[in-house]
Amino acid sequence: MKEKTVSEAVNYRRSVRIFDAEKPIDTTVVKKCLEQASLAPTSSNMQLWEFYHITNKETIAKIAPMCFNQNAAKTAQQLVVFVSRKDLWSKRAKANLAFMDKTFGKDNPKTEQSSREKVARNYYGKIIPFAYSDFLGIFGFFKYLMILIVGLFKPMYREVRNSDMRIVAQKTTGLAAQTFMLSMAAEGYDTCPMEGSDTWRVKKLLNIPRSAEINMIVSCGIRTEKGVYGERFRIPFNEIYKEV
Repeated sequence: MKEKTVSEAVNYRRSVRIFDAEKPIDTTVVKKCLEQASLAPTSSNMQLWEFYHITNKETIAKIAPMCFNQNAAKTAQQLVVFVSRKDLWSKRAKANLAFMDKTFGKDNPKTEQSSREKVARNYYGKIIPFAYSDFLGIFGFFKYLMILIVGLFKPMYREVRNSDMRIVAQKTTGLAAQTFMLSMAAEGYDTCPMEGSDTWRVKKLLNIPRSAEINMIVSCGIRTEKGVYGERFRIPFNEIYKEV
């Protein structure tokens, strides 16, 4: 099967509710699409995500009721649980710093560092910890007050509270999920993003840490004739497009 172009994949992708039980999908292809998902844009290159690829039929059968027995879950050949991991911010920041060591060399004297290296090391060593660290919301409140005052005099990044950084991690995980679904469409495979689920039970079943958050569960398979519920509807483009 010839892979689709980006435009073809975008138009082909639909939220498929019923998958063909007689048409299995290749696990290696799904894994390849997840590898492509890991190349999605990510805030500050922090990559605060994890992908749980569910191929075991018994596990899928257990998860379906946790997704309220949606057809997309009950008929899925495979599932992918996209998990937001804001709690791993420190580990991911250190991974970026380790990459700096590999790129620029380790323990370079500050006097010999290029401006690019100085900015990068300062960003992951100081700015990221400032943005993500918090204690019971107290530090976040004081950060917000500080930014509020400084922001009176110059443009500032204002989303520094714990709830703000949670949204950042969720957005970046959503970008990975969308990249995955388009990659699957390019392969001729179908998906359906499901936000409706008992996330606590799913996390317990899959041994996902309590500090992590499920962004969405994506069911995978090949559509049946009744798998797409009607024609695609979108608000007229001229109502949402604003050229400035």
